[in-house]
Amino acid sequence: MTARLSLYEKAEQELYKLDRSVKGKFYDFCHRFRQNPDHPGLDLKPLKGDSRVYRAKIDQSYRALLARIGVDGDGRQKWLVVAVRHRRHVYEELSVAINRVTGEIEFVDLSVVGQSVLQRAGMTLTPAEQPEAAAEPETPAEPETPAPAPDTTRPAAATPAAERTERTERTKQAERTEQETVQAGQAERAEPLLAGLRADDLRELGVAEQLIDLALAVTESGELDALVSGAPLLTKDILYGLAAGLPIDEVRKEITAPVEVELDESERHDLDAALARTTVTTIDDALKDVLEEGDFRAWKVFLHPAQAKLVGRRYSGPFRVSGGPGTGKTIVALHRVKHLAAQLSSGHDKPILLTTFTKNLTTDLRARLASLLEPEQFARVDITHIDQLATRVLNENSPSGGGKQRVYDSVALNILRQVLAELDERRWDAEFLYEEWEQVILGQSLGTRRAYFDARRAGRGRSLTRPDRARIWKILEQFTTRLDKDNRETWAQAAERAARFEMERAARIEARQEYKEDVGGKDLIHRDNSSGMYYLGHRFRHVVVDESQDLRPAHWKMLRAMVAPGEDDMFIAGDTHQRIYDQHVTLGTVGVHIRGRAARLTLSYRTTREILNRAMEVVNPKSAQITFDDLDDGTDDLNGYRSVLRGPAPEFVPCDSWDDELARLATALRTWREELATGGTDGRPRDPRGNIAVCVADREAVNQVMYHLVTEAGLTVAELTKEGVKGDGDIHVGTMHRFKGLEYQKLAIVGARDGVIPRASLMRRYRDTDPHRLAREETKARSLLFVAATRARDTLRISWHGKPSPYLPV
Repeated sequence: MTARLSLYEKAEQELYKLDRSVKGKFYDFCHRFRQNPDHPGLDLKPLKGDSRVYRAKIDQSYRALLARIGVDGDGRQKWLVVAVRHRRHVYEELSVAINRVTGEIEFVDLSVVGQSVLQRAGMTLTPAEQPEAAAEPETPAEPETPAPAPDTTRPAAATPAAERTERTERTKQAERTEQETVQAGQAERAEPLLAGLRADDLRELGVAEQLIDLALAVTESGELDALVSGAPLLTKDILYGLAAGLPIDEVRKEITAPVEVELDESERHDLDAALARTTVTTIDDALKDVLEEGDFRAWKVFLHPAQAKLVGRRYSGPFRVSGGPGTGKTIVALHRVKHLAAQLSSGHDKPILLTTFTKNLTTDLRARLASLLEPEQFARVDITHIDQLATRVLNENSPSGGGKQRVYDSVALNILRQVLAELDERRWDAEFLYEEWEQVILGQSLGTRRAYFDARRAGRGRSLTRPDRARIWKILEQFTTRLDKDNRETWAQAAERAARFEMERAARIEARQEYKEDVGGKDLIHRDNSSGMYYLGHRFRHVVVDESQDLRPAHWKMLRAMVAPGEDDMFIAGDTHQRIYDQHVTLGTVGVHIRGRAARLTLSYRTTREILNRAMEVVNPKSAQITFDDLDDGTDDLNGYRSVLRGPAPEFVPCDSWDDELARLATALRTWREELATGGTDGRPRDPRGNIAVCVADREAVNQVMYHLVTEAGLTVAELTKEGVKGDGDIHVGTMHRFKGLEYQKLAIVGARDGVIPRASLMRRYRDTDPHRLAREETKARSLLFVAATRARDTLRISWHGKPSPYLPV
């Protein structure tokens, strides 16, 4: 092998769009190129515009564009594939450059820029291969209809009609040319989209040099979309930010600064050094499988350069990253696990914990992480949801067969209602008392009535006098006695018990370490003593938490005890705007101190601007002032939260009845499935499975939707359950809660009507009796709808029958 070959990230994305047969030819090309770049069959030639860029022949129709980087230590040539193009779209003016801000290699595709913009900027593209020199047969193309030869045998009377037809066609062509000229003139007179900005402004921010003049010539958003479709990622973010009205200083702070590196003059021209700073993929056999799966999988683990610094830093203690949907919190958390795993020395234990609140999200995290880590690294990460982790602790500390039966909240609530009925207690309802028990008594591990009298009740709203607390304590004592008598416990109780066990274990570990220091560092534990070994060290070296806003206080106490306080101990990702389980925690009160160690992500890379703008109206309506906490005694907001993506506006569909809603849903799903299977408007054929979903408000509606789609519409479905996806159908169906943390290209929300979102029964119950609880229930319902709407990447459709939900921006 005489050459090393890498693949530029944007070239990899282009390969996703190509037909499988072209991909196969590309792999064959790569093999031949690595063996001998100078093989005559490759027809390797430099472009006239930039001698560092070469074109090489993949087949009769497609060309690889490559940049010659240098030579490695073994004397092998280093090449970077920067694009894969049909030969008609290979131009002499294409070039590579090193970005002055990021120090990365950039390739700009000018062939996708609108002709009117090129014309206004005074640019003309020269084909690298002249038509007459490229008379090879094309891969499938539409045959042109040849012009008919003159018919000298037809009657003379027929000639005038033919001449009239020809004159008509010439007239139409002249009219079209005139119209295009008028449109071009109008565009030239139109106000530039980036009026007031200078070339030096864009250059300083990091816009690719080849696109600066073009960007300043753009006059409307459609032209900008065409311009950035072939632009490097940083340029795309900057231009969209400026076009959205962001001040230069804000663009510099939030987009440019996070990826800026210091370069000396020599580094600005050294492609070899720039390659080390550029995201590339080594071309090998494993790449083939990734490309065949398409870009949606790769996109689900794509780390934006602006987020990379959060991943690789060292932190002196717990660190929290927050941000709205699609800002990449989960992806940052996954890459943080990858970074931590890469720092580990060899071993057989699992020193890294990755945890979250729900089972189905844990399944998704495991699949994503498996695509990021090498098998030996993956084997050293413990991936489990938080209640499963608590169960593990309880099993370790309970005799065989001595555990209690865990019951869900609905069962426990019914037991509490029975207790209240027996006591003829009418002042407090079961829901209020149950939350008081979970969030205050269990949340703070209050073991005595006196401790409850002194307890802090932040966020509970309804104030309680000392006699009130005495009465509530007595009621809840009888409730917990009833549970204990039946050998039952709730998941909240299980979490609280697990936290106490783990905190006791951590205390013994610390005491043993202090004793070891007192005796000069000598370890007195015999290594075969398993009970002693249990207290030698904490369970984990690093803990990474996703969807942190949903964990209970007891969960946090347990996690804090599982990892020794210190450098890189805890990495926390979450967004309180997406809190759907009503768990309110101040991290400082459970021993997790993040003050001064937090970052907020504001750019969404998943949800389009059109979807995001409408979704934000759900949680940030003009008609109401809604506040969200920051997990640390402060408030959080979505100020500055925006998207760098563009797409179609969400579709809002009022229907006549539930049956009408289901029928119209089926029609939309068939259209979506066909678009994905055939490539749709973007030309990328995809397997529809797992890319389309239907989201509903309750479990009963899930059954109804699935039944209709299968029996009436002939579609295949799979259900989103607590355990993950059940079934292998094309379309995923589940409740809004099950969609937490997941992502789909096309998403339909059905049944979004008043009385369901929010629940009419809850609104009636609390409207007059507990205004604070009413506000919390409304906020939770808004958050649930916000979470559901922002699961969509490209397409969102929301339907209802009757009166729409009052939270919908319609």
